[in-house]
Amino acid sequence: MEVVKVTPRGYCYGVVDALTLAKRAAKDPTLPRPIVVLGQIVHNRHAVAELERLGIVTLDGPDRLALLDTVPDGATVIFTAHGVAPAVKARAAARGLRVLDATCPDVTRTHELIREHVAAGAYIVYVGTPGHPEPNGAMGEAPPDRITLVATVEEAESVPLPPGPLAVMTQTTLSQWDTAAILDVIRARRPDAVIHNDICLATQLRQEAVVEAARDVDLVIVVGDARSNNSNRLVEVVQQVAHKPARRVDSAADLDPSWFVGVRRVAVTAGSSTPTAVTREVIARLEALEPTVEAGRRA
Repeated sequence: MEVVKVTPRGYCYGVVDALTLAKRAAKDPTLPRPIVVLGQIVHNRHAVAELERLGIVTLDGPDRLALLDTVPDGATVIFTAHGVAPAVKARAAARGLRVLDATCPDVTRTHELIREHVAAGAYIVYVGTPGHPEPNGAMGEAPPDRITLVATVEEAESVPLPPGPLAVMTQTTLSQWDTAAILDVIRARRPDAVIHNDICLATQLRQEAVVEAARDVDLVIVVGDARSNNSNRLVEVVQQVAHKPARRVDSAADLDPSWFVGVRRVAVTAGSSTPTAVTREVIARLEALEPTVEAGRRA
């Protein structure tokens, strides 16, 4: 099987920073124990398992405040790359917990923009994925009556947009094509809106690279966790923009030989939270395959 290794792929700098911070914490004898991560440090079970082997506890769940209440007194708590709402930071400070903040700098910038626009009297439209920790944290920067979440073009067409200043922010890991369509709708409804397209550069580059690679292959494999928003978006952009088949796998064990009947050339990319070792195993497994014309017959 001919395998096209898409570049760039895999870890972005925000993920590298978050994992580096956590691993250093695990080796630091001066930090109070236990060391607890509020949610998955990044959305990849292999990365989470590696930290658990170093003695770091992961508390997973959508409600960061509720998770924080289960952290033992005197512990060290790590905020994930996705960021947290100010209320979570305030609660941790009030409890006297030692805090290590692994929030991605791109996410931090979105939080700052929301605060600035709210302080200037603006209403906020946040384009993001419902239930994802990044929107949950970012939207906590504004009073509930001053911000709304929009996830689709249909919602953008119908969501109430109050008079007065309006600012639009986006989750950093969205599909740039889907997001552009939503922003176009809001821009048409409110030409005066201040729009910040906050999709991070790493996400954009990975999406553009896989769409380009998909044009010359029969199938694209995306290596990433089921909960990884950016991995799922890579699958979607291949299907919707390049109009080629794409499959997401968590590891080489998920590869199904039936997918490759009639396939001679396959591209491989990985979500920005996928460990390189996992992607290498997938590539090696694919390179060992022989192209088949039909099931049970060698080409």
